[in-house]
Amino acid sequence: MQIVLYVFIVLATILVMEFVAWFAHKYVMHGLLWIWHEDHHKPHHEKDGFFEKNDLFFLVFAIPSAISYIVGLSTPQFWLLFVGIGISIYGLIYFLIHDVYIHQRFKWFRQLDSPYSRAILRAHGAHHAKQEKEDGESFGLLLVHPKYFKKRSAWAKKQS
Repeated sequence: MQIVLYVFIVLATILVMEFVAWFAHKYVMHGLLWIWHEDHHKPHHEKDGFFEKNDLFFLVFAIPSAISYIVGLSTPQFWLLFVGIGISIYGLIYFLIHDVYIHQRFKWFRQLDSPYSRAILRAHGAHHAKQEKEDGESFGLLLVHPKYFKKRSAWAKKQS
């Protein structure tokens, strides 16, 4: 029965991390720490090198995961280990979808083509359409607004 609890904790943490990432993206990355995130909104030809200052956020999100691992393994709060595992899994999912699939920083998933994968690309494209920190949209990653499942031409008709 305990394994079911631990699986639930991992899955719940992954779900909660989508909302944490949305909040951090909207209010921290496009707010106080825009200086780290700004280069991510620049076209690729304007960037120097492979890494971006925005990559520092991977380290920031790794801290609560690492703390959860450490505390979960070294205290009676063993369940925290599974929170750390959930944060790590979300980080891996984020890396694979955002950096590998969307931004093609690694050429691994070039052939993905489903309504969901196209919706993710449209939502992220709409987010990157703005190169400034204000007036952004679509700050999440995995939970995509239904409008992004439609073609861009359908959005324009609805906004008119």
